[in-house]
Amino acid sequence: MSDLSIENAINPTSAGKLMHQGMPPLEMDGPALSHFEFWSPRVFYIPIVLQTIWLSLRHMGPTLPTSANPHFPMGGLVGESKKIVLSLAGETAKEYISPFTQITKGESDDIISLAEKRMSEAGLTFPLVAKPDMGCRGVGVQIARSSEELKTYIDSFPDDASILLQELVPYEAEAGVFYIREPDQEKGRIFSVTLKYFPYVIGDGTRNLRQLIEEDERAGQIAHVYLKRHESRLDEIIPAGQPYRLAFAGSHSRGTIFRDGRPYVTEAMTEAFDKIAKDIPEFYFGRFDVRFTNVEDLQQGKNFKIVEVNGAGGEATHIWDRKITLREAYKTLFEQYATLYRIGAKNRKRGFKPASLWGLTKAWQEEKRLVADYPHTE
Repeated sequence: MSDLSIENAINPTSAGKLMHQGMPPLEMDGPALSHFEFWSPRVFYIPIVLQTIWLSLRHMGPTLPTSANPHFPMGGLVGESKKIVLSLAGETAKEYISPFTQITKGESDDIISLAEKRMSEAGLTFPLVAKPDMGCRGVGVQIARSSEELKTYIDSFPDDASILLQELVPYEAEAGVFYIREPDQEKGRIFSVTLKYFPYVIGDGTRNLRQLIEEDERAGQIAHVYLKRHESRLDEIIPAGQPYRLAFAGSHSRGTIFRDGRPYVTEAMTEAFDKIAKDIPEFYFGRFDVRFTNVEDLQQGKNFKIVEVNGAGGEATHIWDRKITLREAYKTLFEQYATLYRIGAKNRKRGFKPASLWGLTKAWQEEKRLVADYPHTE
């Protein structure tokens, strides 16, 4: 990673020429947001809840998704440890995974010394990415630039929280690659690709950051997502021509711009992810979150790093492209969940027992308890 590229990742006012480096041009024609893009989840997912009730009855198993990836905790549906999932990777898959280590708050009186020891063993240095070991939707993800920042980050967690420390991958470009392989199939497929563009506003030497956000065509419509995150700098005048990055975590709910990347899928790309997925024991359904040099390399299945592997709880996030219609979004999700239950049923027949409803409920409650006390997302 070049010094300038590192600065772009950790300093929101770094060189503008690296904005969206390696990505296809960001098209902003048409609507800035789809009309349903930021609906309340309680409203948007009503049809999906109804479908899952029907699928549970059809397959006689409300917790079948926990068998989709039998070696993942709860199949990766809820409450799974990122460390456990990433640690399942064999030697081939490990080559593509960004180095990481894990600590638990409270396991040592000198947690920073322990963290630095484990960082050294994993080959990690500052700056690095710190995030909850159990979490979703980008919650609690921050960059730790020093031991002091890491200590402040750890101190903000509940006492029993587990924290993942991971290499700050040297690429601006990021994507979510959703992979599916049914247990009776030899080769898997890429079901969805989402290109993730980190949002910026450009200074004009006159307006402060708050004004730049509120008056931006897209950011202004979801200003609440960004204002609290940058509240310490909202009165700052951003120099003319200077870009200011509004989000680091590649999560739609945290304000990152999503575009449908399915047209970029190639056979070489499919083969690369099929090889990786097969080197993760009994992995059939989920999303790889990756950072890569440029889209041409990704299409060739090279020069990318996996930062997370999401299981049954993952989503085909290209549906949040503002040009995707509501009908198309539901069609995608209906297919996704129908496939998830089918895979779970096939694995149940192979001898992999789904979690109990009580066990699944406890895992969901534990994740909800922890997430409520996580720090803000950078």
